[in-house]
Amino acid sequence: MTIAITGAAGQVSTLIRPLLRVPDRVLRLSDISVVSDLAAGEEFVQASVTDLDAMTSFFEGADLVVHLGGHKSERPWRDILETNINGSHVVLEAARRAGVQRVLLGSSIHAVGFVRAADAAAAPVLPPRPDTYYGVGKVAMEALGSLYADRFGMSVVSARICTVGADIGTGGRTLSTWVSPGDLARLVEATAALDHPGHHIVWGVSANTRTWFSPEAGLAIGFKAHDNAEHHITPTTDVQPPNPTDLLAGAFTGDPTRPLGGTW
Repeated sequence: MTIAITGAAGQVSTLIRPLLRVPDRVLRLSDISVVSDLAAGEEFVQASVTDLDAMTSFFEGADLVVHLGGHKSERPWRDILETNINGSHVVLEAARRAGVQRVLLGSSIHAVGFVRAADAAAAPVLPPRPDTYYGVGKVAMEALGSLYADRFGMSVVSARICTVGADIGTGGRTLSTWVSPGDLARLVEATAALDHPGHHIVWGVSANTRTWFSPEAGLAIGFKAHDNAEHHITPTTDVQPPNPTDLLAGAFTGDPTRPLGGTW
């Protein structure tokens, strides 16, 4: 099996690559930044997600595309439009041209950042309520994923990834939103085995005791999270539960130091 990963120099890819290295698998990596720490079974192509010809060539022969490329936080609208929205279109169109039937899109909690934490589990899939231009970019990514799944019979998973980390950091709201590298890798494996065409929006979050999210959509595609933030509590962890009336995006929805369209 060959898995093609965009944004391979970023945090998520760096955390999950060691967990995806198995015999008889090729991890084909791409980014505008060079990935130099290649292991056995990995190969790298330097390219931008906005380059249709480069992406089409990069995806040739792949069994799964994992799209993690693009800006990782808020940026001016023109940057989100060109790299995150247009880049998502390029990736999906390139996957279609290359004959790849399975695509995992790295969406974000910021696609629904204005939902209250207490309401997050009201439905397996929440309608969009983006908190930033970055969040709007993720909503557009999901919409494009839906279009390509329905129009071309592809299996597309949009993962609303929450708080990524090798550990839970200082705790607090992370006790509800943490997703471990192991569970992200399990989500990739579930998508690689998915034999059901269509668009599937799932939460990219671990099985945290204090989770705000329903696991139902993930379970429907074979993704079962195993890890739990509670198992990583230390004496310095802030274990105060977040206020359920808080918005999912927390400070990203109103912090004046993080203006809409700013560079964070």
